[in-house]
Amino acid sequence: MSAVPETGATRATRSFPRVGVRATRKATIIAFFAWLFAVFDYIMFGTLLPQIAGSFGWTDATAALVSTLVSVGTAVIALAVGPIVDRIGRRKGMILTVSGTAVASALSAATPGAGYLIGVRSLGGLGLSEQAVNATYLNELYAVTDDEVIKRRRGLVYSLVQGGWPLGVLLASAWVAIFLPLIGWRGCFLLAVFPAALIALMRRGLRESPQFELELKLRALRKEGKTAEAAELARSYGVDDQPAAPLAAIFRGQALRNTLVLGFAWFINWFGIQLFSVLGTSVLTEGKHVSFENSLVLLIVVNAVGYLGYIAHGFLGDRLGRRNVIAFGWIISGILFALMLTVANGTVSVVVLYSLGMFFLVGPYAAMLFYMGECYDTTCRATGTGFLNALSQPGAIVAGAIVTGMLASGSTWGHAALLVGAVGTFVSGFVMFGARKAPLLQC
Repeated sequence: MSAVPETGATRATRSFPRVGVRATRKATIIAFFAWLFAVFDYIMFGTLLPQIAGSFGWTDATAALVSTLVSVGTAVIALAVGPIVDRIGRRKGMILTVSGTAVASALSAATPGAGYLIGVRSLGGLGLSEQAVNATYLNELYAVTDDEVIKRRRGLVYSLVQGGWPLGVLLASAWVAIFLPLIGWRGCFLLAVFPAALIALMRRGLRESPQFELELKLRALRKEGKTAEAAELARSYGVDDQPAAPLAAIFRGQALRNTLVLGFAWFINWFGIQLFSVLGTSVLTEGKHVSFENSLVLLIVVNAVGYLGYIAHGFLGDRLGRRNVIAFGWIISGILFALMLTVANGTVSVVVLYSLGMFFLVGPYAAMLFYMGECYDTTCRATGTGFLNALSQPGAIVAGAIVTGMLASGSTWGHAALLVGAVGTFVSGFVMFGARKAPLLQC
């Protein structure tokens, strides 16, 4: 819930309850591990896709089609998460998303064929929504924390949480490299259930954000017909008194511009994420003729560098502005991936250019997720961040459809990755310049 300008009628006379240092840091650490294991499950599917396809005798085009249809199901579920979290609360929403990760891993281990796999992997939309729920919750928590270190460096600290993406990819690659020869791809999914389930249990001890607790009080008063009392309570905290209509709210007023621009940026940028992160093993094995075993090792190195990208972009976002840091990062990334696919010849050059490309591709998301949370009020913050986050999946769907069509018509993985992944990443950077700079969340 964002603060309104302080006029005589709206000047706050009450303050939100403060959140202690210990509670803030506990929530931050749990959010990091929840996102880490959500990414781990999401990426492990893409990493294991060549092995799954081999066990069922699928062609490259069939495997790409399955991946595309999984993205369709993921998008449907991810779109629903934001409004649900704005309804049930941040704490319950975070338990829901990480529990969905555990269920998706468990059911994936029992896959009998393509149709079942598409349905089960669609549950990954819950895990993918983890980052949007984290951004919503931590934005609100950091605004009222007693931890001055985190409050002054909220973007940098959040980058450490959002850095769970490259570390999750790294963990998935290492996990597959270690356990695939021992227990097969089904065993890899089954074993992944336990860390996600543990995080879901740990989240039960977190508190709800003070901003959403106020929103619940306002809803209760309105439901009892005490609209005047609800308006007075909202004014006493210096916030807008608006009945919740979260989906409509993100498409009106000052929120509209960023919803449209950031949504399109997510959509286009996910072309690059889908090719170079989710389907990285396929790009390396088929596009650059790297063995599957070596591709896992390369992805571990690449995503270790990617984590440094999160920290760097989180740090720079606090100082130079999140929008510009995101835009320039994606433009540079597109150029580096294009060079990797066209001029890199040999393991060293592939690793260097792939690593730098990932540094500037995934790193800006540390600034992006926190920036998104600053763009919306409490009544629609989870809906806004969840909606934008879900638009990654239409991007993955379109990217997958284009790649599937290109492969079916005789094109190569390298050519497809260049035209879809590298170009999409480059264009998404320019789209970001159309976004409105977001104010820091003050409530």
